[in-house]
Amino acid sequence: MYGKIGDMSSARRIFDCAARKDVVIWNCMIDQYAKMGLLEECLWLLRQMKYEQMIPNSFTFVGLLSSCASYEESSIGQSVGDLVEEERIALDAVLGTALVDMYAKLGMLDKAVETFNRMKNKDVKSWTAMISGYGAHGLAREAINLFYKMEDENSKVKPNEITFLVVLNACSHGGLVMEGITCFKMMIEVYGFIPEVEHYGCVVDLLGRAGQLEEAYELIKNLPITSDSTAWRALLAACRVYGNVDLGGLVRIKLVEMGERSFADAILLAGTHAVAGNPQGRQDLLDKELYKEKKEAGYSAIEIEWNREATCGLQSPVLER
Repeated sequence: MYGKIGDMSSARRIFDCAARKDVVIWNCMIDQYAKMGLLEECLWLLRQMKYEQMIPNSFTFVGLLSSCASYEESSIGQSVGDLVEEERIALDAVLGTALVDMYAKLGMLDKAVETFNRMKNKDVKSWTAMISGYGAHGLAREAINLFYKMEDENSKVKPNEITFLVVLNACSHGGLVMEGITCFKMMIEVYGFIPEVEHYGCVVDLLGRAGQLEEAYELIKNLPITSDSTAWRALLAACRVYGNVDLGGLVRIKLVEMGERSFADAILLAGTHAVAGNPQGRQDLLDKELYKEKKEAGYSAIEIEWNREATCGLQSPVLER
């Protein structure tokens, strides 16, 4: 209770006063410290468990491993991983996935692969964590190959929406256009998933990075989701890379029609003019946007004794007494 409300001092005092502590109590204390980011305290408790000959289980480590990844504590993460090996804790799907995820996020991809290969029972989260790890390290080909291996070897474990998202992301950053499109179609046609905005964003980014801007534009136009600007902005960024002024202008108009006017979008479009070798168009666009920013005066209202005066710009209100 005290741990959940952030009162770790009271929680620790009760923990220390407990005459008998089972593994559940130890796990609760370690987990709460981990959630608070107090990872050194977690490590101390793990060593104290060993000193008191209390045998940990997989749940002792899972929350701590996740926090090590989140706080980018590679040294503590390595120490916790070493403790798991020393205690010969069975690598079930939950613990194994936590280790794979932590090692991959902390830059220890070899350890992540080694742990993944040692796991006898893998669920969809385990496969997804390893695929994500390959993608995060720029190994798109390895990521897509592992995805296909998951399909070939596992009749019971099926990919989910998150699996497809990390695969598409890996393909996008690795330039694997055909593989990405194939997986996107497989997601819809084979597994029957309805793509979310994030999936479409990855595909648009994938096509944009490959210079297939018109294909990306046609894809966005036919999206079942019309009110989200994520995919459109991904395409606008791609237009800047390739200097496609005409398409960039259409995308900017679409964003404004959606009520998504942003000066950052104007800067992207101005950059598109520059890449296309049209510095004057870039400057004209920026001047136009700056003029609009200045022209849109602020509005304030003051209400005194039921008399309301509204003022715009720099004019001062006239208050009636």
